[in-house]
Parts: sequence; C-alpha cells; structure tokens
Amino acid sequence: MAARRTEWPGDSPDSSRAEKELSPKDPAERARAICLRLLTGTPRTRKQLADALHKREIPSEVAEEVLSRFEDVGLINDAAFADAWVESRHHGRGLARRALARELRTKGVDSELIDEAVGRLDSDQEEETARELVARKLRSTRGLDRDRRLRRLAGMLARKGYSEGMALRVVRRALEEEGEDTTDLDEAGT
Repeated sequence: MAARRTEWPGDSPDSSRAEKELSPKDPAERARAICLRLLTGTPRTRKQLADALHKREIPSEVAEEVLSRFEDVGLINDAAFADAWVESRHHGRGLARRALARELRTKGVDSELIDEAVGRLDSDQEEETARELVARKLRSTRGLDRDRRLRRLAGMLARKGYSEGMALRVVRRALEEEGEDTTDLDEAGT
C-alpha cells in the first residue's frame, strides 16, 4: 500500500489548487499570500511577481494594487534586486556587463535600473575578472596548439558576455606569460 503524499502550497509549479483551498476567496488576500510566498524563497522583480499573479488569475487591477503596496513598503525593489544580481553573478560566475544586462532584461528590470546596476562594474574590474577566469581555465588547455587554446579561452569569455577585443587581449596576454609566441596574431585572433 503506497503512502499518500501530503501536498503543500509551493510543492509544485502549479500550486494554485492548494492556494485556493488554503487562502481566502478575496483576490487581494490571495495576491498578497502568493507574493509573500514567492518572496520568502528569493528576491523577485515586480514583473516576475506580476507574471505569477496573472498565471494564478488574479485580476490585473488587484495585482497592480498589491504590487504597488509591496513596492511602497520595500518588499519589492527592482533597483536593489538588480544591484544584488550584478554583484552575485559577476563575482560568482564571472559574467560581464553585457551578459548581466541580458539576464536582468529577462527578469523584467527597467533599462535605467539595469544601466545603473551594471554601470557600477568598471572596465578594470571586468578585465580583472576575465584574467582570473582565463588563469583558472588555462591549465586545462595545455597540450593543445596555440590557436585552439586561443579559440577555447576567448570563446569561454565570449559566452560570459565579454567583448571580442577584451577576450582576445586577455587571452593573448595569458598565453604570452606562459611563453607562447603571439606576435603573428592580429587583433581579429587569426
């Protein structure tokens, strides 16, 4: 005999049945409960919460009222979200400004807030992070020919949002420090 599993709100991506059973019939109360539950686990943007409320069929005027109140009391703060995202993802994953801006756009953060948050990373800081990423990966490319190493390392930086020029400059410098001859390489990386 199989044990019956108890379902709790938030156990599954579609927990709307459980939410309806446990929360009041008032759409504003339901909206507040949904937002509070979602904000408990991790910070969210206003758009992410609005999408969640829409998915759970909260009327748009009620959702707007609840979201505005949450902003007023500081439970939703897209600027703080963007700052924390940039700090975390740059230092934790080594992402460049371009990749960070792309991620924040997908989260629904306003363009001005994105520009402010990624603008706090200066180009020297970004280049230093690129050098650290290359230094960590450099050892695993030993034994490959120089051009293949260059492509692999520059490709890794490109996937993290670094510009081609910066990626090639950082990789060339790292290869030169290892004793590789890069004098025949032009700025295009050929």
